[in-house]
Amino acid sequence: AAVEEGRRVYDNLAKSLAFVLPTSLGQAVIVLFTVLFFPVIDGHLLMPIQPVQILWVSLVVAVARALPLAFEAREPGLMERPPRPPNEPLLGPFLVLRTFLVAALMTAGAVGMFLYEYNADLRAGVPVERAIAQAQTVTVTTIILFQALYLLNCRSHTQSIWRIGLFSNGWVYVGIGITLALQLVFVYLAPMNRLFHTEPLDATEWALCLAVALVGFLV
Repeated sequence: AAVEEGRRVYDNLAKSLAFVLPTSLGQAVIVLFTVLFFPVIDGHLLMPIQPVQILWVSLVVAVARALPLAFEAREPGLMERPPRPPNEPLLGPFLVLRTFLVAALMTAGAVGMFLYEYNADLRAGVPVERAIAQAQTVTVTTIILFQALYLLNCRSHTQSIWRIGLFSNGWVYVGIGITLALQLVFVYLAPMNRLFHTEPLDATEWALCLAVALVGFLV
């Protein structure tokens, strides 16, 4: 029983790292990509996401998603595995590769959505400041939805979510529900719009953000 619980705890620690590391790295890469390749407009760097919005994603919303993995049930066949080598690193090649892959997918999706929304708004005659705010809101929403779906992928490193049980850890869906509720407040509540420099989104923009997140989930 002690070995079984120890394996479950070790698995859940690895799952939490598999979620936190690539999503945090992805945000850093977005900022780095911006500094290297985005233009300066009227003396200000055009940014897909502002520092205060990064704080929203990292400190407020991420907690509601990362914690549920600690309550993940033991996986099927847990005690049928051979013993893990004592010198095996927690961050093995699989987790390192996965970290960079997920970070790259999130960066590509978020930056791509920002450029699409920003240019579409400019073509529609939207003022530059509002176009930037609208595009940044789309960027943050894309990141949030991407991470919410990716959380489901982190529930196991060896099995699909269908095999381990879609509802074997209800806390995951509680965390995702809290995340979506907070994001709706972030997008539509006027005081939040002023604080975080965001704009309300329509159904089409939500659908595009969800489509990008779904691509990351499937990959």
